[in-house]
Amino acid sequence: MGICRLGFLVGFLWFMAMDCMAQSNTHHYNFVLQQAQFTRLCETKTMLTVNGSFPGPTIHARRGDTIYVNVHNEGEYGVTIHWHGVKQPRNPWSDGPENITQCPIQPGKNFTYEIILSNEEGTLWWHAHSDWSRATVHGAIVIAPALGTTYPFPAPDAEETIIIGRQRAIIDEALATGQPPEQSNSLTINGQPGDLYPCSAVLLYSDVKYGSNFSGVWFIHCHLERHSSWGMDTVLIVRNGRTRATSMRPPPASLPSCS
Repeated sequence: MGICRLGFLVGFLWFMAMDCMAQSNTHHYNFVLQQAQFTRLCETKTMLTVNGSFPGPTIHARRGDTIYVNVHNEGEYGVTIHWHGVKQPRNPWSDGPENITQCPIQPGKNFTYEIILSNEEGTLWWHAHSDWSRATVHGAIVIAPALGTTYPFPAPDAEETIIIGRQRAIIDEALATGQPPEQSNSLTINGQPGDLYPCSAVLLYSDVKYGSNFSGVWFIHCHLERHSSWGMDTVLIVRNGRTRATSMRPPPASLPSCS
């Protein structure tokens, strides 16, 4: 009888292990930063993209999941990626602000970010955190509730992710002349100017809350273009805790070198 019960227990545990693997909470993405040509406002321009798309890929996950994003930099200069709105508990090494929590991923190199979701739900976004590269290197992070739970509102009839950006030509001109950037010559919705601009696709769209109690170095700043370099930013240094739950994880061996 004891052997039968043991066999049943082992079988049950094996079944539970298979069920847990079937509901894996780990996701893997590959981001390749590369130059690509896009035609907007009757002109064809080259800009930095992720996997050749603008905006970049949408990351899908659930509350509490872990996401690994292997970023391959095939561009012309160093770049980092920031996961905007993700708290990253005990894991500042993958937060992304250039020369704050990591050094840039140099051309021809790669780095795998470990994105640890805690209680985030809803739609966030990721973007490059290196100078003006965020203008074209960005995308959405859609975080569904944990399995067995729902959002705190009725289910909608449909969902649509809307990403608002702007053309980058004004930034290049500003860097060339040393003058403050002028107003954008167009805004974009999901990578396309609206139907009021020449040579543009017609887009029709008819609503859209966010503390720190995790150790590490975090960057708080205004997100309106050059406001950071004008002084509208600060760095928070949170002392490392003494327990496993409050101390930082060690930096990964593959963290980009600053030399």
